Amino acid sequence: MSGHSKWANIQHKKGANDKKRASIFTKIIRELSVAAKIGGSSAESNPRLRAAILKAKEANMPKDTMEKAIKKGAGELESSHYDEFTYEGYGPDGVAIYMEIMTDNKNRTSSDVKSSLAKNGGNLGANGCVSYIFHKKGVILFDIAVISEEKAFEIGIDSGADDVVTEDDNIIVYTNQENFEAVLKAFDDNNIAHISAEITMVPDTYQVVSADKVDKVIALIDKLEDLDDIQAVYTNLKIPDDYNG
Repeated sequence: MSGHSKWANIQHKKGANDKKRASIFTKIIRELSVAAKIGGSSAESNPRLRAAILKAKEANMPKDTMEKAIKKGAGELESSHYDEFTYEGYGPDGVAIYMEIMTDNKNRTSSDVKSSLAKNGGNLGANGCVSYIFHKKGVILFDIAVISEEKAFEIGIDSGADDVVTEDDNIIVYTNQENFEAVLKAFDDNNIAHISAEITMVPDTYQVVSADKVDKVIALIDKLEDLDDIQAVYTNLKIPDDYNG
């Protein structure tokens, strides 16, 4: 999740370096294990596990690594216990920050999150301070060069998508959680390759910050995402048109 679209407006600043890749694998492994623990190791009957497997494949995770994580969650191998909860807060210029946490040490996580926010112009807020503007949706991102908006609308709406929009060089298909897999399959069946596809939190409204503050917001999000205990960080940042970073 490239370009300056509302959906993908931060990802162009991300570096696909080894450290970042290792952090992504750590988070996906935890999600695979917890999903298998809660709903069982069969992807056919476990939607959360299917979504985690899709994310693992998008990240090019080796099959044996996925299988090991699932077996740990299912109790076939020894594993750690993880607590799941959320943190909410604000970044520079009042940008909303919503964090999904999965940790085996709440005290460590709390300290790390508060420190990262404080050192990068943010602050932790009370539960509910920003969560009301975020809603879980399926989001499938396409390059406009591989499919027209008309074709994307035809396939998407016919298969159960909620909306199809064009932003800069991207076409974005939004779905509810229940229809996500059916919509994604419809595009796959038409041999239309996607850039990314996942169930995520999407804000109802966006906060536009001045061009000189964008890098500060992105730096904060990078620091938070570097923490292994944070599974995902969501923001309502909207990059202004005059930003050249």
